[in-house]
Amino acid sequence: MGGVFRITSSVILSDIQILSSLRCVRYFLFGESEGNFDSSIKRYIMATEIQRLRFENKNGNELYIMRDDLLPFSMGGNKVRIARAFFEDMKKKGCDSMIIYGSRHSNLCRVLSNLCFAEEVSCTMICSHEAQEDTAPTNNTHLIDWTRTRIVHCEKTQIAQTVECVMEELRADGKKPYYIYGDKFGRGNEGTAAAAYAKAYSEITDFERSMGWEFDYVFCPSGTGATQSGLICGHLLAEDKKKIIGVMISSRETERAFSVIAGGISDYFSKTGCSLPDYFEEEILLLDEYRAGGYGVYGDEIRRCIREEYTKNGIPLDPVYTGKAFLGMKKYIEAQGMENCRILFLHTGGAPLFYDFLAKEGAVSLGC
Repeated sequence: MGGVFRITSSVILSDIQILSSLRCVRYFLFGESEGNFDSSIKRYIMATEIQRLRFENKNGNELYIMRDDLLPFSMGGNKVRIARAFFEDMKKKGCDSMIIYGSRHSNLCRVLSNLCFAEEVSCTMICSHEAQEDTAPTNNTHLIDWTRTRIVHCEKTQIAQTVECVMEELRADGKKPYYIYGDKFGRGNEGTAAAAYAKAYSEITDFERSMGWEFDYVFCPSGTGATQSGLICGHLLAEDKKKIIGVMISSRETERAFSVIAGGISDYFSKTGCSLPDYFEEEILLLDEYRAGGYGVYGDEIRRCIREEYTKNGIPLDPVYTGKAFLGMKKYIEAQGMENCRILFLHTGGAPLFYDFLAKEGAVSLGC
């Protein structure tokens, strides 16, 4: 069931080559030469593969994986699709400077900083920290540094004030800033990110048509909720019967996570002019019992899951997002006693975090 992928790589030897390589994504990402670049980003390469996994169970379940980790830009992942949606929205609104937000692990900040550099757009990252958080650099941190993105650090409780301050500074410099999450409280732009996976949902239904059957469940890591919001939008528009289940990977309150996802769905339907079903909130399914202590926290069970999926299926997972969600999915399947189901896991990427994990834990024997 596997697919064939065209992978482009380069060897980076110096700062000059780093900057050149980052700008060269114009050709590899958009299929355009430097002198004939289509800044509307209409020729984005977005194909991905769905493949069946080896999945030991006695109940006749089949497990598949959607390989968005192999999307061909900035080491892939779901944030490639979402970054594209934000960038197009920024251009439509006539803004010329992007403000991004995330932690030192952030895949979205890695992709957006790369895209902004390639497009020669000013980019500022607001990087929040929780109390007693490990602040050691990650591979994502290093990649963001390569793009010379301005980084503003703040406490988790000071995000809104920091966003407002950065917006004012940029306006004072004559810029028209675009904060990816809307206003300083992170509201008003939920539907933009959701649109990315509302559109990607058609790839799932295309695969189903080619196979002559439909998935019963789709699982995904649920952090900001944008990916799950989009998948539910696609599901509602398709009017199919599958269940979209998000496995929470952070310490965000479940009620808040539910509200954010509902807001993303509502905003998407409002912006597209489509009719939102009255029952839509019934389609928001969140698992909050597999968070393993919160964002970036993991133990031996997740370590073993990551090793197992790499050794048995050749799939790289990370302990922050995909590994935690994949283990949660497997536990849920067992706890619910699912039988004869076709299940899809959306691999949301995070290759740099897999290599962080490998460097930190790779030499430790876990008996797998």
